[in-house]
Amino acid sequence: MRKISLFIATSLDGYIAKPNDDLSFLKLVEKEGEDYGYKEFTDTIDTLIIGRKTYDYVLKEIGSSFYDNGQRDVYVITRTQRPSVGRTNFHTGKLTDLVEQLKSENGKNIYCDGGAEVINELLKNDLIDEFIISVVPVLLGIGTRLFKGGRPEQLLEFVEAKTFDTGLTQLHYKRKK
Repeated sequence: MRKISLFIATSLDGYIAKPNDDLSFLKLVEKEGEDYGYKEFTDTIDTLIIGRKTYDYVLKEIGSSFYDNGQRDVYVITRTQRPSVGRTNFHTGKLTDLVEQLKSENGKNIYCDGGAEVINELLKNDLIDEFIISVVPVLLGIGTRLFKGGRPEQLLEFVEAKTFDTGLTQLHYKRKK
């Protein structure tokens, strides 16, 4: 069965965005030629789930090919119906139904890139199998929290930790069953 992996960056104090969905703090650890394992990770997936706000930010800052590279299906979780564009689908239905459908299909793994509402809905339903969390060495103090309350406790098993000369630390856990 396919698994859902979260691959995301957060500040040391647990924020994935500054106010107004500002992701500029990620630039603090940008380094020529360093992708922190992103390419290796994305080689293991063929489906991506992403929240609409995160999708819109990346669309504006980087462009649509960052997610829809013609090699994977992209599901943007949104409340507003829109027509598909390439392999990008705008999903307005129940997230848990989509995940159950995707997990039952053949294919590579599924990548969740945020945002917080999508992540926390998946956590509430115990649907994230693997966590790869890159900690950026900054205390933001305010913004969008990676993990919100109101979800069940979930035990995780440590896989590995990597450190980088930019100060970024990457933590890898899998769900303990």
